[in-house]
Amino acid sequence: MIIDTRIGQHHYSFDSTAGMDISIILDAAIEGPNCFYAPLFDASPLVSGDFIGDTRKGSPVNFYNVKINPHGNGTHTECVGHISQEIVTINDVLKDSLFWGKLVSVYPEKMDNGDKLITVQTLQPFIDAFRDETAIIIRTLPNPQEKQRWIYSGSNPTYFEPEAIALLVNAGIKHLLTDLPSVDREEDGGKLLAHKTFWNYPQEINRENTITEMVFVPDHIKDGNYLVQIQIPPFALDAAPSRVFLYENLD
Repeated sequence: MIIDTRIGQHHYSFDSTAGMDISIILDAAIEGPNCFYAPLFDASPLVSGDFIGDTRKGSPVNFYNVKINPHGNGTHTECVGHISQEIVTINDVLKDSLFWGKLVSVYPEKMDNGDKLITVQTLQPFIDAFRDETAIIIRTLPNPQEKQRWIYSGSNPTYFEPEAIALLVNAGIKHLLTDLPSVDREEDGGKLLAHKTFWNYPQEINRENTITEMVFVPDHIKDGNYLVQIQIPPFALDAAPSRVFLYENLD
């Protein structure tokens, strides 16, 4: 289906059947991805008496229990409820699912202490060209396929300096998508400065803003502008697993 839409002052057209999925497939038979020492994703058939919910074991239906930690297992989208004492759910925040966005690929900067950061200098060249974008997808380089199964726990992955996050917010970005497990340092003493900057917490909170972490953007998808769709289940939690599509503008 070809859909025509208007975002800001500009007209866009896209094919709803041609979305490019940049979320990570979760498979209980394959370890990872994983971060922050969360239990691994698990899916197993319900066992109740003689009933085993698996058609390969004689059941008339597959009937599985699923265990998931949205923040620790794969692609997920979160809201300010992730860091606030107030209960704020992603289901209440993400009312719209389609945004005009820009995909950029960047090499993190290595600091003297060995940390790798996304900095203002990393992002400034891309911000200067922003127009109607309210979403940005940041692909870190290098970008091996193995990134989809990495165990990040204890590895001090790349993260964002708060000033880089402020640059995005000031440019009008409401939806930040990244292939990193967190915008903050794995162990920062609970400061969470990048998260707090993005949501302007606890001042006048940017309640409509979302962060999507642990996407995976294959190399064949080129940097540029796309329509971005974020799909989530209706979880009454601060975060939910998400499926993210990029659509090319046909105009």
